[in-house]
Amino acid sequence: MQIEFSNNTSLYTLQLASRIDSITILENFIDQLSEKYGFSDELYANVLTCLTEAVVNAIVHGNREDSDKKVYINLEIIEEKRLVFTISDEGGGFDFNNLLDPTAPENLEKLCGRGIFIIKKLADQCIFNSKGNELELHFKF
Repeated sequence: MQIEFSNNTSLYTLQLASRIDSITILENFIDQLSEKYGFSDELYANVLTCLTEAVVNAIVHGNREDSDKKVYINLEIIEEKRLVFTISDEGGGFDFNNLLDPTAPENLEKLCGRGIFIIKKLADQCIFNSKGNELELHFKF
């Protein structure tokens, strides 16, 4: 997949089917963004990790892997200083205020429950809508 970037474009949109193999399209998109805007290695790793976590959560937990439902990713680049990604799904949302602490001793060996924790550590800003089916991530570059 080749994404077309015009010189004046600061808005991008992706629609992904709710299938895990859609992550490949997301990775390709991030690779092309990184190339166009010259992301540092750290920014590239943070964006890739956070968006992968958010999109997998949207596919698996939000849309329940229903391939008829979509995950929407919007990106606004503000003055080539800030990336603002919005990731949304068609699910019912979740209560992001009552997540288990993955660093608590009783949760250390659990296989899931770390995605939001990781996102909050790596993104410069992380904002959920009130329903819990849309996440806005900010990265400075």
